[in-house]
Amino acid sequence: MRIYTRSGDKGKTSLIYGQRVPKNDLRVEAYGTCDETNSMIGLSLSFLENVEWDEKGAFLKTMHRVQTILFHVGAELATPSDKEVSWKLKKEYIEELEAQIDEWDKDLAPLKNFILPSGHRASSALHTARTVARRAERTAVGLEEELANPLVVSYLNRLSDFLFVAARYVNYHLDGEEIPLQADV
Repeated sequence: MRIYTRSGDKGKTSLIYGQRVPKNDLRVEAYGTCDETNSMIGLSLSFLENVEWDEKGAFLKTMHRVQTILFHVGAELATPSDKEVSWKLKKEYIEELEAQIDEWDKDLAPLKNFILPSGHRASSALHTARTVARRAERTAVGLEEELANPLVVSYLNRLSDFLFVAARYVNYHLDGEEIPLQADV
């Protein structure tokens, strides 16, 4: 497979099924932002390469599943609303995120104030992924009328919550410091 096609040299790209749209189309922005989120998750996981903790294998497996599902969310965003997606986002994927949030949260100290993105590099990168997921969600909301699957927005919303807890979970296991937001500046 060739990496370059030259078909986008004039500012247009193809959605799934071949419909050509400008590269600044809201759909392209939405699935591109999902791709950014996925890349930030990958960056965060790369910071864990030489780190060990008992739950690391399970954590990586969960994160890789989320990355795969997020790739498919992007595919749903790249599919025109009058077409069928070969892979459908399911409610159970949102429920999986919620169950994992609840499981990880059991280990964490309750939050008493907002926290600044901080601690271990992997945690800080997960916080960045969280903010990019929020941007993907905001962009997808602008497409809600056109989305064949309304679960896309719900998944992105829950994903940002999941990434927040994942960042805290990494800090917990790797002794990363959570810095509370100071009321006075």
